Amino acid sequence: MKIYTKKGDKGETFLANGSRVYKYDLRVELYGICDELNSYIGVVNSFIQDKYQLNPQIKQIWNEFIQIQNLLFEIGSELAGYYKNNQTILKEEDIIFLEKSIDRMNDTLPALKSFILPGGSIISTFLHLCRTHCRKLERQLVFAIKEKQLDINEKMIQYFNRLSDYFFVASRYSNFVLGFQEIEWHSTRKKNQ
Repeated sequence: MKIYTKKGDKGETFLANGSRVYKYDLRVELYGICDELNSYIGVVNSFIQDKYQLNPQIKQIWNEFIQIQNLLFEIGSELAGYYKNNQTILKEEDIIFLEKSIDRMNDTLPALKSFILPGGSIISTFLHLCRTHCRKLERQLVFAIKEKQLDINEKMIQYFNRLSDYFFVASRYSNFVLGFQEIEWHSTRKKNQ
């Protein structure tokens, strides 16, 4: 199978529903951001496999990441217009899975007393990139659904809202498990006012 088809050489592409659009189309942007998020998770998984595959707590979140990546691949096709009439592949159990994982990790963490800066372990830092990219996708989804009235199920907004929370807690959890100190935010401006 050839990888290149030359069909997109003039800046157009086909959506999953068969319509031809320019590559700046909002749906293309949505599934593109989703694909980028999936790639960031892949970077985290590579670090885990390379350095921490024997750590059982880290291995557990690696397994969760694989499950999330598989779902993101299907979400990408949904964002590309695969489903009609406001249908979605998302199920309530997808959100419950994230919430249970968040609760499990959060139960072991020290209480959060201030804002924290992205950093610590490489895994944690990339999970913050996942979190911020997830928020970007969430913002674009809200715009697409509320402003542009695209036929995308609103459960997508809920899922990515929860997924960004998951990445935040997973970033803290990975630092905690690996023995990296969280970097607390300290204002350099408010003290001078």
